[in-house]
Amino acid sequence: MPTSTVEQYIKTIYQQEEQLPGTLVPMKDLSAAMEVTPGTATTMVKHLAGLCLVLYVPRKGVSLTPEGRKLALTMVRRHRLIETFLEKVLGYDWAEVHDDAEDLEHAVSDRFVERIDAYLGYPATDPHGAPIPSEEGLVKNSRAIPLDQCEEGQRFRISRVGDTQEEFLSFLKAHRLTPGEEFILETRSALAGTITVRHALSKECLTLGSDQGARIAVAPQ
Repeated sequence: MPTSTVEQYIKTIYQQEEQLPGTLVPMKDLSAAMEVTPGTATTMVKHLAGLCLVLYVPRKGVSLTPEGRKLALTMVRRHRLIETFLEKVLGYDWAEVHDDAEDLEHAVSDRFVERIDAYLGYPATDPHGAPIPSEEGLVKNSRAIPLDQCEEGQRFRISRVGDTQEEFLSFLKAHRLTPGEEFILETRSALAGTITVRHALSKECLTLGSDQGARIAVAPQ
């Protein structure tokens, strides 16, 4: 049975691959996401390669094998269902769910996860809009694009927020930048590195940094 460290690395590699499908995950990105030194990450990746969970290409990066992807989807499913349970049933704020879900996902049984899924009515996404893999490991494809790639005047619906920082998530919620809400991109400034959006109903305007916009996935309308 995989250790919690193995599970965490595999899940993190999957999340990195989600952002750039079809490419190797650079070791510097993996070590940063795991908050370890590059040397520690490399040692662990070599161990994962020995377990046939990843393909490691020295000085280039790492990718999941089919067996590694299967484990990753199991862990991602657990994490996102637990986050949804914490928010919908226990009253957590969407900015609070990540850390507790990180701890619980390694401790609960498969039966517990399936009971949560059924109790919640088989949700398609977690509180941040991320797709929840099915029990069979299927993931619904999304045509969402990063907010910072939208054009001026374009109307869009928030699909997903790819960030776990409580402060950023609380900021977004305060301004209704949450999954399902619709906005219009008013202006963008390449020089200042900012984008200004307007809520489709309340008409409230908000200026974001382009780096913040890159962490918000949207569906053009």
